[in-house]
Amino acid sequence: PSKSSQRTLTFEPRVAYQKAIEEVYWRHRIWPKERLDLKPSLDAVMSQAQLEEKVADYLRNSQVLQDSDHHPITAEQLQAEMDRMAQHTKQPEVLHELFEALGNDPFVVAECLARSALVERFLTGSRNERVKQMSRTHEQFVAAIGNYTLPTIGWAGCTDDSWRATTTTNAPVARDYHTAVWSGSKMIIWGGFSNNCGSGYCNTGGQYDPSTDSWTATSTTNAPDGRAYHTAVWTGSEMIVWGGAAPSPSLTGGRYNPSTDSWTATSTATAPPARVFHTAVWTGIEMVVWGGCANDNCSQLSVFGGRYNPQTDSWTFTSNTNAPSPRYDHTAVWSGSEMIVWGGFDGSNRVNTGGRYNPSTDTWTATSITNAPIARYNHTAVWGVDEMIIWGGSPIANVGNTGGRYNPGTDSWTATSTTNAPSARSVPKSVWTGNEMIVWGGFVSTGNYLNTGGRYDPGTDSWRATSITNAPAPRYIHTAIWSGSEMIVWGGIGSGPTDLNTGGRYCAGSGATPTPTPTATITPTATTTPTSTPTATPTPAATATATATATATATPTPCTGRCPPTPRPQPTRAPRA
Repeated sequence: PSKSSQRTLTFEPRVAYQKAIEEVYWRHRIWPKERLDLKPSLDAVMSQAQLEEKVADYLRNSQVLQDSDHHPITAEQLQAEMDRMAQHTKQPEVLHELFEALGNDPFVVAECLARSALVERFLTGSRNERVKQMSRTHEQFVAAIGNYTLPTIGWAGCTDDSWRATTTTNAPVARDYHTAVWSGSKMIIWGGFSNNCGSGYCNTGGQYDPSTDSWTATSTTNAPDGRAYHTAVWTGSEMIVWGGAAPSPSLTGGRYNPSTDSWTATSTATAPPARVFHTAVWTGIEMVVWGGCANDNCSQLSVFGGRYNPQTDSWTFTSNTNAPSPRYDHTAVWSGSEMIVWGGFDGSNRVNTGGRYNPSTDTWTATSITNAPIARYNHTAVWGVDEMIIWGGSPIANVGNTGGRYNPGTDSWTATSTTNAPSARSVPKSVWTGNEMIVWGGFVSTGNYLNTGGRYDPGTDSWRATSITNAPAPRYIHTAIWSGSEMIVWGGIGSGPTDLNTGGRYCAGSGATPTPTPTATITPTATTTPTSTPTATPTPAATATATATATATATPTPCTGRCPPTPRPQPTRAPRA
């Protein structure tokens, strides 16, 4: 229905509606099953002041557009943005929830959801630069006058084995060797290498919202120094990035809170030595980092690992007793109780050894080499139902399309079928859907990059190809995450060679879409009356029993020293037999 917007919307109700929006995103936020604490309410992670600042930010920036650029956002633009969201949403169920949280009132949707997206798109530069341009305060802002119609959300869902492009509007600058995590409602990418980032090392990033098919830049205030070849994990409320080259190997990091768009530095006291090309997993309590190179050319390898506890902002070294030999370009997955590392390059040779690290006992157990896959590096790995699945990479002097399934309960390996497997490749990316491993993209030789992939079902030991219709351009050194119904790939190096800021969402109907993680208490949303403000419900203290979950960590490909976005097939730091 069309409603006249001859209405005003003061600051207080805008804040109430902003809280309603944040409640929707928080409900869909992933709370790792390994965590011992229950998911808190939104009030416990986002203060009233932080909500107010979000509203003040988009109102100030709206005023900047009007005062500095003489281009106020019009009612027609707000209506067009609502229509775009409804037409291009990749998560229609979430967009439905957002509309409902705003009372299905087109005026409120236009002013509180569409406006914030438009000002982010129209204004260039960092948030700090935009604030410096402000000539007036948000109290002087007046809502656009016009008639709005709430659009119909027409897309019913994704079609199995199909691709849809991610928008490039307001996307982060093209880059490679970045990281990506999935929060449960948004994909967060950060860092990487790009000629568009000053020194070449980016400290910028973006949050991609599939429900509105839109990007929002991550703050650079207090962000870690720009870097590439780092790692990132998702804790349930924060993304933790650590290590990498900035441009020399670093032992610094940061915790990014997407709810407040804010950064907190990780402690460097007792942190593991600086490194690149390492791995990291999240246990539910700690981030465990291991392996990697201690210098630019990987002539020195990292021996010790470390465990970072964000609650105490403290580090503990991992035991080195019975640990695997130092290496890089390996993989690591979290089984629910152990970190399993495997493969890689030890400075002289490819290896097919590995180890299981138990953080509760600070002990290592070697993985069997009986029937293990051939030694390799630059492969990919996921944790499945009860086993680690590795595939691809660079065995011998070539790329491969073989793999293996490792069962830690029996300490045994089973080869993956090569029938209908994807073509051989190095540095593919993979995700676990709940019953399949999907691999996509990768490198064959200089200038020969791939946009093909495959879905591996361990239950039947069988492969089927992913569609190439509407698939993103061939690439490698990209990222991939699983959203619950889609694999979202983004960035990387494409033909030219050139860095990319494009991506795609691959629908795999076999993967079950997880239900939103419940909070410990139910918090009311804003009512449809514009002047009402929802009240917060206190969160009781509660504990829960940890449950195993799957966490796959993508391993970046190394290079020598500072790596520009040029072809990097197999960068050489040391002779490889």
